Amino acid sequence: MTLKSYFRDVRIGVIGGTGLYSLDGLKFVEEVTVETPWGLPSGAITIAETPDGNRIAFLARHGPAHHVLPSEVNYRANIAALKAVGVQVILAFSAVGSLREEIQPGDFVLIDQIIDRTKGVRGDSFFTGTGVTAYASFGEPVSRALRSLVAQRSDSVPNITVHSSGTAVCMEGPAFSTRAESNLYRSWGADVINMTCIPESKLAREAEITYAIVCMATDYDAWRESEESVTVAEVMKTMKVNAANAKALLLAVLPDIEQAVYNDPEMALTKPEAGSMQYAFQQAPDKQSSSGRSTLSFIFSNYF
Repeated sequence: MTLKSYFRDVRIGVIGGTGLYSLDGLKFVEEVTVETPWGLPSGAITIAETPDGNRIAFLARHGPAHHVLPSEVNYRANIAALKAVGVQVILAFSAVGSLREEIQPGDFVLIDQIIDRTKGVRGDSFFTGTGVTAYASFGEPVSRALRSLVAQRSDSVPNITVHSSGTAVCMEGPAFSTRAESNLYRSWGADVINMTCIPESKLAREAEITYAIVCMATDYDAWRESEESVTVAEVMKTMKVNAANAKALLLAVLPDIEQAVYNDPEMALTKPEAGSMQYAFQQAPDKQSSSGRSTLSFIFSNYF
Protein backbone atom coordinates (compact mmCIF):
# COMPACT_ATOMS: atom_id res chain seq x y z
CA MET A 1 0.00 0.00 0.00
CA THR A 2 1.51 3.33 -0.97
CA LEU A 3 1.54 6.64 0.85
CA LYS A 4 -0.69 8.17 -1.83
CA SER A 5 -3.51 5.81 -0.85
CA TYR A 6 -4.09 7.98 2.23
CA PHE A 7 -2.88 11.38 1.05
CA ARG A 8 -5.16 14.23 2.21
CA ASP A 9 -2.82 17.27 1.98
CA VAL A 10 -3.04 17.63 5.76
CA ARG A 11 0.28 19.31 6.45
CA ILE A 12 -0.04 19.90 10.21
CA GLY A 13 -0.23 17.09 12.73
CA VAL A 14 -0.84 17.05 16.48
CA ILE A 15 -0.01 14.15 18.77
CA GLY A 16 -1.92 14.23 22.03
CA GLY A 17 -0.36 12.77 25.15
CA THR A 18 -1.83 11.65 28.45
CA GLY A 19 -4.95 13.70 29.15
CA LEU A 20 -5.19 15.15 25.64
CA TYR A 21 -7.37 12.85 23.55
CA SER A 22 -9.22 15.24 21.23
CA LEU A 23 -9.18 18.65 19.58
CA ASP A 24 -11.68 21.38 20.42
CA GLY A 25 -12.72 24.45 18.49
CA LEU A 26 -12.13 23.01 15.01
CA LYS A 27 -14.53 21.63 12.42
CA PHE A 28 -14.55 17.83 12.15
CA VAL A 29 -13.89 16.53 8.62
CA GLU A 30 -13.28 12.79 8.84
CA GLU A 31 -11.56 9.95 10.63
CA VAL A 32 -8.93 7.96 8.74
CA THR A 33 -7.74 4.50 9.72
CA VAL A 34 -4.28 4.10 8.24
CA GLU A 35 -2.62 0.72 7.83
CA THR A 36 1.16 1.00 7.54
CA PRO A 37 3.91 -1.54 6.82
CA TRP A 38 4.72 -1.28 10.54
CA GLY A 39 1.16 -2.05 11.60
CA LEU A 40 -1.69 0.10 12.84
CA PRO A 41 -1.25 3.35 14.78
CA SER A 42 -2.68 3.93 18.24
CA GLY A 43 -6.06 4.83 16.76
CA ALA A 44 -7.82 6.53 13.91
CA ILE A 45 -6.49 9.89 12.79
CA THR A 46 -9.01 12.70 13.21
CA ILE A 47 -8.86 15.32 10.46
CA ALA A 48 -10.32 18.72 11.26
CA GLU A 49 -10.53 22.07 9.50
CA THR A 50 -9.22 25.32 10.91
CA PRO A 51 -11.08 28.65 10.65
CA ASP A 52 -8.75 29.52 7.73
CA GLY A 53 -9.86 26.43 5.84
CA ASN A 54 -6.69 24.40 6.30
CA ARG A 55 -6.67 20.88 7.66
CA ILE A 56 -5.02 19.43 10.72
CA ALA A 57 -4.53 15.79 11.73
CA PHE A 58 -4.84 14.66 15.35
CA LEU A 59 -3.66 11.35 16.81
CA ALA A 60 -3.90 10.31 20.47
CA ARG A 61 -0.54 8.68 21.27
CA HIS A 62 -2.02 6.20 23.73
CA GLY A 63 -5.28 5.70 21.85
CA PRO A 64 -8.59 7.49 22.40
CA ALA A 65 -9.23 5.54 25.62
CA HIS A 66 -5.58 5.47 26.76
CA HIS A 67 -5.34 1.73 26.26
CA VAL A 68 -1.69 1.65 25.09
CA LEU A 69 1.19 1.82 27.59
CA PRO A 70 4.21 4.05 26.78
CA SER A 71 6.53 1.15 25.94
CA GLU A 72 3.84 -0.52 23.82
CA VAL A 73 2.98 2.44 21.58
CA ASN A 74 3.59 1.61 17.91
CA TYR A 75 5.60 4.76 17.31
CA ARG A 76 6.63 3.75 13.79
CA ALA A 77 3.02 3.25 12.74
CA ASN A 78 1.97 6.55 14.37
CA ILE A 79 4.58 8.62 12.52
CA ALA A 80 4.16 6.72 9.25
CA ALA A 81 0.37 7.15 9.39
CA LEU A 82 0.67 10.90 9.89
CA LYS A 83 3.16 11.13 7.02
CA ALA A 84 0.71 9.13 4.90
CA VAL A 85 -2.01 11.79 5.18
CA GLY A 86 0.46 14.52 4.22
CA VAL A 87 1.79 15.79 7.56
CA GLN A 88 4.98 17.88 7.34
CA VAL A 89 4.91 19.41 10.84
CA ILE A 90 4.07 17.72 14.15
CA LEU A 91 3.42 19.53 17.41
CA ALA A 92 3.29 16.88 20.11
CA PHE A 93 2.15 17.13 23.73
CA SER A 94 3.34 14.96 26.61
CA ALA A 95 2.80 14.76 30.36
CA VAL A 96 6.10 14.95 32.26
CA GLY A 97 7.54 15.03 35.75
CA SER A 98 9.55 18.09 36.78
CA LEU A 99 13.15 17.68 37.93
CA ARG A 100 13.56 21.38 38.78
CA GLU A 101 12.03 23.53 41.51
CA GLU A 102 11.35 26.34 39.05
CA ILE A 103 9.33 24.07 36.74
CA GLN A 104 6.14 23.80 38.74
CA PRO A 105 3.27 21.38 38.15
CA GLY A 106 1.13 23.01 35.47
CA ASP A 107 4.09 24.62 33.71
CA PHE A 108 4.95 23.76 30.09
CA VAL A 109 8.48 23.15 28.79
CA LEU A 110 9.56 23.35 25.14
CA ILE A 111 12.44 20.90 25.39
CA ASP A 112 15.39 21.19 23.04
CA GLN A 113 17.43 18.16 24.18
CA ILE A 114 16.70 14.54 25.12
CA ILE A 115 18.53 11.85 27.12
CA ASP A 116 17.47 8.38 26.04
CA ARG A 117 16.96 5.94 28.92
CA THR A 118 14.72 3.51 27.05
CA LYS A 119 15.86 -0.10 26.91
CA GLY A 120 15.79 -1.08 23.26
CA VAL A 121 12.36 -2.70 23.38
CA ARG A 122 10.74 -0.05 21.16
CA GLY A 123 10.87 0.03 17.38
CA ASP A 124 13.01 3.12 16.98
CA SER A 125 13.93 3.15 13.28
CA PHE A 126 12.05 2.66 10.03
CA PHE A 127 15.13 0.94 8.63
CA THR A 128 15.38 -1.90 11.15
CA GLY A 129 15.02 -5.25 9.44
CA THR A 130 14.62 -3.77 5.93
CA GLY A 131 18.06 -4.54 4.52
CA VAL A 132 18.46 -0.82 3.81
CA THR A 133 20.91 1.16 5.96
CA ALA A 134 20.59 4.87 6.69
CA TYR A 135 21.77 7.27 9.39
CA ALA A 136 19.79 10.32 10.53
CA SER A 137 21.26 13.43 12.13
CA PHE A 138 19.89 13.88 15.65
CA GLY A 139 22.12 16.49 17.31
CA GLU A 140 19.12 18.78 17.69
CA PRO A 141 16.27 16.33 18.32
CA VAL A 142 13.48 18.88 17.94
CA SER A 143 12.92 21.78 15.57
CA ARG A 144 14.38 25.05 16.80
CA ALA A 145 12.11 27.03 14.48
CA LEU A 146 8.91 25.34 15.64
CA ARG A 147 9.91 25.68 19.30
CA SER A 148 10.54 29.39 18.77
CA LEU A 149 7.20 29.86 17.05
CA VAL A 150 5.33 28.19 19.93
CA ALA A 151 7.28 30.17 22.54
CA GLN A 152 6.44 33.47 20.86
CA ARG A 153 2.71 32.75 20.98
CA SER A 154 2.65 31.34 24.51
CA ASP A 155 2.47 34.82 26.04
CA SER A 156 -0.99 35.24 24.56
CA VAL A 157 -2.38 32.31 26.57
CA PRO A 158 -3.45 33.41 30.08
CA ASN A 159 -2.57 31.49 33.24
CA ILE A 160 0.20 29.44 31.68
CA THR A 161 3.96 29.49 32.20
CA VAL A 162 6.05 28.20 29.30
CA HIS A 163 9.79 27.52 29.64
CA SER A 164 11.42 27.98 26.24
CA SER A 165 14.07 25.26 26.58
CA GLY A 166 15.02 22.24 28.63
CA THR A 167 16.37 18.71 28.61
CA ALA A 168 14.08 15.70 28.93
CA VAL A 169 14.94 12.21 30.09
CA CYS A 170 12.88 9.54 28.36
CA MET A 171 12.48 6.36 30.42
CA GLU A 172 10.52 3.15 30.20
CA GLY A 173 7.19 2.96 32.00
CA PRO A 174 4.67 2.57 33.30
CA ALA A 175 6.26 2.81 36.78
CA PHE A 176 7.60 6.21 37.79
CA SER A 177 11.24 6.78 38.81
CA THR A 178 12.82 5.76 42.07
CA ARG A 179 14.14 8.63 44.15
CA ALA A 180 17.72 7.57 43.36
CA GLU A 181 16.99 7.64 39.61
CA SER A 182 15.29 11.01 39.88
CA ASN A 183 18.32 12.52 41.64
CA LEU A 184 20.66 10.91 39.11
CA TYR A 185 18.81 12.59 36.24
CA ARG A 186 18.96 15.92 38.07
CA SER A 187 22.74 15.52 38.41
CA TRP A 188 22.93 15.04 34.64
CA GLY A 189 21.28 18.42 34.08
CA ALA A 190 17.89 17.08 33.00
CA ASP A 191 14.86 19.30 33.60
CA VAL A 192 11.87 16.98 33.02
CA ILE A 193 11.20 13.28 32.61
CA ASN A 194 8.72 11.46 30.40
CA MET A 195 8.12 8.08 28.77
CA THR A 196 7.35 8.84 25.12
CA CYS A 197 9.57 11.42 23.38
CA ILE A 198 11.88 8.57 22.32
CA PRO A 199 11.55 7.11 19.73
CA GLU A 200 8.80 9.47 18.56
CA SER A 201 11.20 12.35 17.92
CA LYS A 202 13.75 10.05 16.22
CA LEU A 203 11.17 8.61 13.87
CA ALA A 204 9.84 12.05 12.98
CA ARG A 205 13.39 13.05 12.04
CA GLU A 206 13.84 9.94 9.88
CA ALA A 207 10.51 10.69 8.18
CA GLU A 208 11.70 14.27 7.45
CA ILE A 209 8.91 15.76 9.57
CA THR A 210 9.47 18.99 11.50
CA TYR A 211 8.80 18.07 15.14
CA ALA A 212 8.54 19.79 18.51
CA ILE A 213 7.05 18.62 21.78
CA VAL A 214 5.31 20.57 24.54
CA CYS A 215 6.07 18.91 27.86
CA MET A 216 3.32 19.49 30.43
CA ALA A 217 4.54 19.14 34.03
CA THR A 218 2.17 17.24 36.30
CA ASP A 219 4.37 16.62 39.36
CA TYR A 220 7.86 16.84 40.86
CA ASP A 221 8.76 13.21 40.14
CA ALA A 222 10.48 11.58 43.17
CA TRP A 223 13.48 13.79 43.94
CA ARG A 224 11.96 15.98 46.66
CA GLU A 225 12.88 14.23 49.91
CA SER A 226 10.66 16.53 51.94
CA GLU A 227 7.59 15.23 50.10
CA GLU A 228 5.96 11.93 49.28
CA SER A 229 6.82 10.41 45.92
CA VAL A 230 4.55 11.19 43.01
CA THR A 231 1.09 9.62 43.13
CA VAL A 232 -1.33 8.92 40.31
CA ALA A 233 -3.98 11.03 42.05
CA GLU A 234 -1.64 14.03 42.07
CA VAL A 235 -0.87 13.57 38.38
CA MET A 236 -4.52 13.28 37.34
CA LYS A 237 -5.52 16.44 39.21
CA THR A 238 -2.98 18.59 37.37
CA MET A 239 -3.55 16.82 34.09
CA LYS A 240 -7.07 18.20 33.63
CA VAL A 241 -5.81 21.78 33.88
CA ASN A 242 -2.89 21.00 31.58
CA ALA A 243 -5.17 19.54 28.91
CA ALA A 244 -7.28 22.71 28.81
CA ASN A 245 -4.16 24.89 28.62
CA ALA A 246 -2.68 22.68 25.89
CA LYS A 247 -5.75 23.16 23.72
CA ALA A 248 -5.63 26.92 24.29
CA LEU A 249 -1.94 27.03 23.36
CA LEU A 250 -2.54 25.00 20.23
CA LEU A 251 -5.33 27.30 19.04
CA ALA A 252 -3.12 30.33 19.74
CA VAL A 253 -0.14 29.03 17.77
CA LEU A 254 -2.02 27.29 14.96
CA PRO A 255 -2.46 30.40 12.73
CA ASP A 256 1.31 30.98 12.78
CA ILE A 257 2.03 27.35 11.89
CA GLU A 258 -0.53 27.55 9.07
CA GLN A 259 1.11 30.70 7.74
CA ALA A 260 4.52 29.03 7.79
CA VAL A 261 3.37 25.79 6.19
CA TYR A 262 0.87 27.00 3.61
CA ASN A 263 1.89 30.55 2.74
CA ASP A 264 5.68 30.85 3.05
CA PRO A 265 7.27 30.23 -0.38
CA GLU A 266 10.64 29.75 1.31
CA MET A 267 9.26 27.01 3.60
CA ALA A 268 11.64 28.20 6.33
CA LEU A 269 9.89 26.22 9.08
CA THR A 270 10.24 22.82 7.44
CA LYS A 271 13.40 23.41 5.38
CA PRO A 272 15.89 21.85 7.87
CA GLU A 273 14.01 18.53 7.88
CA ALA A 274 12.66 18.36 4.33
CA GLY A 275 15.06 16.32 2.21
CA SER A 276 17.37 15.72 5.16
CA MET A 277 17.62 11.97 4.45
CA GLN A 278 18.73 12.26 0.83
CA TYR A 279 22.39 11.62 1.72
CA ALA A 280 21.66 9.22 4.58
CA PHE A 281 21.55 5.99 2.59
CA GLN A 282 24.75 3.97 2.68
CA GLN A 283 24.19 1.44 -0.11
CA ALA A 284 23.85 1.78 -3.83
CA PRO A 285 20.23 1.14 -4.86
CA ASP A 286 21.12 -2.18 -6.48
CA LYS A 287 22.61 -3.35 -3.16
CA GLN A 288 19.48 -2.53 -1.17
CA SER A 289 16.88 -5.16 -0.36
CA SER A 290 14.03 -4.98 -2.88
CA SER A 291 11.48 -5.88 -0.21
CA GLY A 292 12.99 -3.25 2.07
CA ARG A 293 12.78 -0.63 -0.65
CA SER A 294 9.14 -1.54 -1.15
CA THR A 295 8.43 -1.16 2.58
CA LEU A 296 10.27 2.14 2.88
CA SER A 297 8.53 3.59 -0.19
CA PHE A 298 5.49 4.03 2.04
CA ILE A 299 7.09 7.08 3.65
CA PHE A 300 10.03 7.71 1.29
CA SER A 301 8.26 7.69 -2.06
CA ASN A 302 10.72 10.32 -3.31
CA TYR A 303 13.71 8.00 -2.69
CA PHE A 304 12.38 4.53 -3.54
